[in-house]
Amino acid sequence: MIAVILAGGLGSRLRPFTQAIPKPLLPVGEKSVLEIQIERLKKYGFDEIFLATNYKSAYIENFFGDGSRYGVKLTISKEDKPLGTAGPLTLLKKRLTQPFVVMNGDILSLIDFSKFYTFALRMNTLLTIAIKKLVTPYAFGNIFFEGDCVTRIEEKPDIITYALAGIYVMKPEILKYIPTNQNSGMDLLILNMLQQKVPIAKYEMAEYWLDIGQLSDFEKAQSIYDTHFKEQIEA
Repeated sequence: MIAVILAGGLGSRLRPFTQAIPKPLLPVGEKSVLEIQIERLKKYGFDEIFLATNYKSAYIENFFGDGSRYGVKLTISKEDKPLGTAGPLTLLKKRLTQPFVVMNGDILSLIDFSKFYTFALRMNTLLTIAIKKLVTPYAFGNIFFEGDCVTRIEEKPDIITYALAGIYVMKPEILKYIPTNQNSGMDLLILNMLQQKVPIAKYEMAEYWLDIGQLSDFEKAQSIYDTHFKEQIEA
């Protein structure tokens, strides 16, 4: 099975660390972020993995080689110019001939890729997006009223939102909706498909998930590695 990891971002919000090494190679516990991702994909049967790179691509290529030490076939796809989060897939058109997983290179997750992939194959859609429920405590009481009269108070309610988790299952036909060799993001792809009334499926994941977008997230990744990922990787 095939997976693509988007590993070309600048990681500007994680400077100064990313001035020296690309974000996906930042160390979390005993591994880099990319190593954790590759080993988890391998665990669920994804044995052909493409790394879509741009910033400091040579670092990533030198670090991983052909992927044989991880038990996978690894191919480095290099962008000549930044292509965003969807554009890099067009460079792999001839290789993505079966349904494939795509994930951002700064995500740590315990998602069961097998369940996600199987669910997506059952759906009559070209795109299935993983979503993660986020519960944020609200610090104040929420007041309801009609005119000048208070009708109800809800004390410190939780705010519930659903985040786009940066993990997708796509079918090859989706590539016709992505402009070739142009900077194009996943958000634009989703919006274009919705505007054209092309159905998109969602998969709500219950497992642990962390987006390492800022320094505070990187610090959190260090603190949760032993609990969530060390035993998983060694198992």
